[in-house]
Amino acid sequence: MERSFAKEIELLSLGKGETFHGEGILAVTKALLQSGVSYVGGYQGAPVSHLLDVLVQAKDLMGELGINVEANSSEASAAAMLAASINYPVRGAVTWKSVVGTNVAADALSNLSSAGVKGGALIISGEDYGEGASIIQERTHAFALKSTIWMVDPRPNLETIAHMVEKSFELSEVSNSPVMMELRIRACHVQGSFKAKDNVVAKVSSINKEAEPASFLYARLSHPPVTFIQEKQKLENRLPAAQKFILENQLNEVFSGDISSHGIIVQGGLFNTLMRRLSNLHLADAFGNSRIPILVLNVTHPLVPEQIQEFCLTKESVLVIEEGNPEFIEQQIGQILRRADIQTRLHGKDILPQAGEYSAEVVTKGLIEFLGQNEPDGVNVEILRDEAANLTNIKISAQGSLDESLPPRPPGFCTGCPERP
Repeated sequence: MERSFAKEIELLSLGKGETFHGEGILAVTKALLQSGVSYVGGYQGAPVSHLLDVLVQAKDLMGELGINVEANSSEASAAAMLAASINYPVRGAVTWKSVVGTNVAADALSNLSSAGVKGGALIISGEDYGEGASIIQERTHAFALKSTIWMVDPRPNLETIAHMVEKSFELSEVSNSPVMMELRIRACHVQGSFKAKDNVVAKVSSINKEAEPASFLYARLSHPPVTFIQEKQKLENRLPAAQKFILENQLNEVFSGDISSHGIIVQGGLFNTLMRRLSNLHLADAFGNSRIPILVLNVTHPLVPEQIQEFCLTKESVLVIEEGNPEFIEQQIGQILRRADIQTRLHGKDILPQAGEYSAEVVTKGLIEFLGQNEPDGVNVEILRDEAANLTNIKISAQGSLDESLPPRPPGFCTGCPERP
């Protein structure tokens, strides 16, 4: 190990009512223990490495909770661990880095999602689209769509992240489907706090073992002709169950505003950037109150048609802020509105970039273009353009105050990584 995680291990032992303070990925780790997981595995890679680092060093605590921890040889072997949740009512979680890890795990994930799970199965993906830390720029979202894996993209604050980890296991179990949580670099390293809960010892674990192995069921294999039945179950049973759970538990959030004729639909992981820029443009305050109504998709797949329709029905226009390409969410929303014959104007990649990270500057330009095209009452777009120009000038002035340019800091691979050039 490169460092000691003794302080972080102490945080994992916090009980009900105590305050956890730390970074995002450690909040995920604590939430796993509060959810009663039986096993955790994964393959190292930024920005999710600390999850396994801490658990591997916390041997005594893992022993008390009966949790089996594995540092897997690849993402494929990590994904294969989740097969334990196909036949047993056990909760398990695995983690790896972004789409490059999901590529390696793809075959195991397809088999897992086809058979479905009895116990909650959670994949934590360190998503870094646009930030340059991956070998290739693709979206893990595509895997979720093709394999019917539900995709969670929580707002980057520790309370929401921890809550969504716990709800992800419930969502997985109620719909018999694996769930993937994507966490961007900033979400993994954001600092914050939340009220902890007691750690939970799983009903089935290394200290609470099943008396007999699970009986063999051919229907739990991903093998023809059973796969034809499993495909129907995905769409006829699992999908409606997931959508119902998302709606009833309010996993997606709606924030109201006085400019009610227009709205924004945003991925949960981009919420902080959006709110900061709305605040800079005097369209929101420092406490997260926005003048423009916002639908935050903490679950980006599956979408709930009734929720999208209700949000858009009374609005003249809606902006979808979706990072990366193809614009899966925007396309789905367009289809939902068309089928419901809702004529709300839909904006997204027509005014936001097709590719690249949605930085604060990019979001600002998109917001001003959206408001400029739709001209909501009570908003002076020229003043907003002046505010944006002022923000740019401040940045240029700050850069000019340096005697010389900052040295480049390109991302690098860990020493010993087989993918390192």
